[in-house]
Amino acid sequence: MVSEDNVNSVSMEDDFEGGDYSDGYDDDDDYGGYDDEDHGLLEDDDADDPSSVVSRRPKQGYTVLKEADIKQRQEDDISNVSTVLSISKVEATILLRRYNWNVNQVHEEWFADEERVRKSIGLLERPVVEVSNASKFTCGICFELLLYDKSASASCGHPFCRDCWQGYLCTSINDGPGCLLLRCPEPSCKAAVGPDMIDKLATCEEKEKYSQFLLRSYIEDNRETKWCPAAGCENAVYFAVGGGDFDVTCLCSYRFCWNCTVEAHSPVDCDTVTKWMLKNSVDGENINWILNNSKICPKCKRPIEKNLGCMHMTCTPPCGYEFCWLCLGPWAQHGSNTGGFYSCNGYEAAKTKGHVETKIRRNMAKNSLERYTHYYERWASNQSSREKALEDLNRMESELMEKLCDVQCTTKSQLKFITEAWLQIVECRRVLKWTYAYGYYLPKHEQTKSRFFEYLQGEAEAGLERLHRCAEIELDKFVTADGPSSDFNDFRTKLTGLTSVTKTYFENLVRALENGLEDVNSQETTASRKSGTPRSRRTE
Repeated sequence: MVSEDNVNSVSMEDDFEGGDYSDGYDDDDDYGGYDDEDHGLLEDDDADDPSSVVSRRPKQGYTVLKEADIKQRQEDDISNVSTVLSISKVEATILLRRYNWNVNQVHEEWFADEERVRKSIGLLERPVVEVSNASKFTCGICFELLLYDKSASASCGHPFCRDCWQGYLCTSINDGPGCLLLRCPEPSCKAAVGPDMIDKLATCEEKEKYSQFLLRSYIEDNRETKWCPAAGCENAVYFAVGGGDFDVTCLCSYRFCWNCTVEAHSPVDCDTVTKWMLKNSVDGENINWILNNSKICPKCKRPIEKNLGCMHMTCTPPCGYEFCWLCLGPWAQHGSNTGGFYSCNGYEAAKTKGHVETKIRRNMAKNSLERYTHYYERWASNQSSREKALEDLNRMESELMEKLCDVQCTTKSQLKFITEAWLQIVECRRVLKWTYAYGYYLPKHEQTKSRFFEYLQGEAEAGLERLHRCAEIELDKFVTADGPSSDFNDFRTKLTGLTSVTKTYFENLVRALENGLEDVNSQETTASRKSGTPRSRRTE
């Protein structure tokens, strides 16, 4: 690893690119200069955790659960309810399933009104049908007269033959998770059918399906647990609801937002991400629809749809402008001079206005599409760069690290700074990608915030490009060298410094977005000073 002296010798003014390199921050700024204690290199314990790459802010606790962990938690909850309420585990399972595996709610509802809970769920204290002394019975499904030893019944006592029970259970299980809410086949009976009947009458294959439905129910019906959305992953995540940071990392290494289950997108909120992803899928169709089915309000310039038969249009609040759908003229001027209130028959005037209106509509759609394309291309490009960086990171760890150790006569522990750099690149590409979605939805009238956002984004992106180039291109000559290079220590210092500087840039960007760019006024003054814009001086 780099010695402490080497690390401390790296500053934002150092020449990382062979020329003057500056971070764009002065020592007296709020962001401060390069500080090892606050924004230094990743510690060894953090290097393998992508969530620690950009920010060290405390994260909301969560637990990744494997299948064995899920089963154990489910069994513990069933045992807890069974013990506290003095009921069987079968009844506890039915009860928990009906209350979405919320143990506290089960306890509260049960002790508040046990009779009501039993009645609503179908947990009977005693059978409603007394056991007959007769040796035979008539099955209520197939109407066959059979011996009682060929019958089976739920807690209610209604007897049906085993063949009919097996058919009922088989059909229900094959139909899906609804089998977890089965009731007695008797139409007038509400008694619940629990796992005991499945164990007694179902086939091995059906039992396995039922068990999987029950296991998945424990995750999908519980508001504090969700499945990892990564393809092929069978882990779940327990998350204490109420936290502010929803980014979680599964054991499969997939990082996602627990709240919306889209890939991790902090510091952009879930609503913005949802709108952006929806726009990505339907934007082209939307533009075409606007062109073909709407007109532009002459006052507020928003596209509106005609949803009634008459030509008298009233734009939606807060505009409220009233105009004619045909000629787009003010409705107050419509009278005998235009051929009546509900017709516009002046061809030349209508032709001129129609031409202008069509041109406005097309220009608006074109500008909207061009603006969207600008942000989408950069969003998609950073996504591609992130995927490539992940491939390069995996290749470095699986193939090139050993070779580099041999060529440069060093150990893997001393090359950890390379892994840290690639982890930083991967995380920064993720953050940068989502900042373009954030920028697209910044209100157009907030020009000051937009300029400040673009300044921070530009500084972060420039720093990331320097780091990515260094790790991707400059490292290669040391891997392919014939022997140890005297320049390798200089490369170590450069890559380490760029990693730290880039981390600082992105921490500043993330912090600003999480605060909603609220510090824009003070920071804009700082940004102006950085860019060389002279500030006004007070006249003495």
